[in-house]
Amino acid sequence: MSKPALHEKAILLRKKGLSYSEIKLRVPVSRSTISLWLRDIVLTKNQKKRLYEKGVVSRALGSKALKEDRIKRTKEVVDKACLEVAKLIKKDLWLIGTILYWAEGHKQKEHNPSQRLVFSNSDQRMLRIYLRWLDECLDIAVERLTFDIYIHETYKKTNTELVDYWSDVTRIPKEKFKHIYIKKNKVRSYRKNRGKKYNGVLRISVRKSVDLNRKVIGWTKGICRQLKVV
Repeated sequence: MSKPALHEKAILLRKKGLSYSEIKLRVPVSRSTISLWLRDIVLTKNQKKRLYEKGVVSRALGSKALKEDRIKRTKEVVDKACLEVAKLIKKDLWLIGTILYWAEGHKQKEHNPSQRLVFSNSDQRMLRIYLRWLDECLDIAVERLTFDIYIHETYKKTNTELVDYWSDVTRIPKEKFKHIYIKKNKVRSYRKNRGKKYNGVLRISVRKSVDLNRKVIGWTKGICRQLKVV
């Protein structure tokens, strides 16, 4: 078919209300050529409505496909990375726990040089790893630990619900959870961890651990020296 004939066919299809993409399937020319040929064609109100609705559906389908592809790709990357951690040994756990405390634990400062070992978080897995670190690397018995629960007043949880939850997470007997503190809400909050599944923050303290906190400080300094980031 000659180019003038293709031009005429494109105009006819456009006047019928077809989109550029639909026309391109029937007229074998570039999209830029179609756009140039048809830029002066005025569509009716109903034709514009059809193309708009078609575009909404197409964008929704495209967005869904991209989301599914992103989810699939994310799972592939995460699963592959997970397999790279073939086997952890006690030395690895010691290093992980030390860095974990460095990031999330309570530090000794000039105004508080007697800070003991205290760790606060709401992440279940992080807390479990921390407890294993205390047990397997620092030889801290459960009897030396105290557990405090902190939660904002907005989240209507009973003491029983909170104790049951954290006892299940940590596998620590319920009687160890003796203190629950209700925090006053701020007028504005940017907290992302919200909703019915939110059970506050658990604070784990180690009795008589001032020197142990100092030891952890030494470990982190030693790690920095070994990696030459002092």
